[in-house]
Amino acid sequence: MIGFLLFCILAVLCWPLALVALVLFPLIWLILLPFKLLGMAVAGVFELIGAIFMLPAKIVKAIL
Repeated sequence: MIGFLLFCILAVLCWPLALVALVLFPLIWLILLPFKLLGMAVAGVFELIGAIFMLPAKIVKAIL
């Protein structure tokens, strides 16, 4: 909601800049999308490694 209000203010103050931002935002989002997917994959690998290291402790805790 705040982003939309800021865009409306930008559209009132400088409408050509607002149009440029409206056109470039989806293009920049598409360019950055692979990096977001890579970040999610790396985070998943780190969580998996953490779970593997914590598994023996969880097993011992469940037995006791």
